[in-house]
Amino acid sequence: MENSFGSIVGAAPSILIALPTKLNFDAVAAGLSLYLALREGKDVSIFSPSPMLVEFNRLVGVNKIANEVGNKNLTMKFVDYKANDIERVSYDIENGEFRLTVIPKPGAPSPKKEQVAISYSGVNASCVILVGGEAYTDFPALSSPTFGGVKIVHIGIRAITAPSDRTVLSFARPASSLSELSAALIKESGINLDVDMASNLLAGIWEGSRELKGEDVSADTFETVATLMRTGAKLALKQNVVGSYPIASTPQDEKSEDAPKDWLEPKIYKGTSVS
Repeated sequence: MENSFGSIVGAAPSILIALPTKLNFDAVAAGLSLYLALREGKDVSIFSPSPMLVEFNRLVGVNKIANEVGNKNLTMKFVDYKANDIERVSYDIENGEFRLTVIPKPGAPSPKKEQVAISYSGVNASCVILVGGEAYTDFPALSSPTFGGVKIVHIGIRAITAPSDRTVLSFARPASSLSELSAALIKESGINLDVDMASNLLAGIWEGSRELKGEDVSADTFETVATLMRTGAKLALKQNVVGSYPIASTPQDEKSEDAPKDWLEPKIYKGTSVS
């Protein structure tokens, strides 16, 4: 299917996963699981406009979440150092390594190591995946013209609106949590789960579904949990107790109803049109 999640991410050589400004554990777990699932053979990065909370440290890969959206051009600047004190800057390549030399003017002090600030600018992404959020404005970095020609995909349990000059391919559909939906999309894409992905997804489902008591919890939710646990998922609880968490089985007479066909297909939103 041309517009399936798997075909889109499969054709994208570089992917940026964007988390919303209003962070919650489920969104971070889902985003990190997608990051771990898609990074094989691709340039994948994950960005959050908001700082990480201590509780997110339970998730595998949380240290990979950047607080700057740029990931293309490396920028170096000197903080609290007079630019006029620099005589010249030169570079050379020695033993295959790039070396940059900053030469101060005679009598001027050299920049100190602690004055060097390194950051990135520009975006190297052919596809941006928005995880969660209630509106397009929950992803303020996307207002930059840099993303004008980038394919934008949204994953959520509710659709979001888009500005008139942006097209968003939405895979929003009902689920107990973003993590449950992400698990389904990873499976549909033919990507094999590993323990780290499964553990993140299990933790996200547990938190996002209010310990499997949320109103959107279904038999499919329990089936997903069972699959994750069979993969070897470990649930790290808030009390830092790590281990497999016992999940109640669904009643034998409860059968999962087939989801409507249109739930499994992406919806394209342009402007403020929302289905």
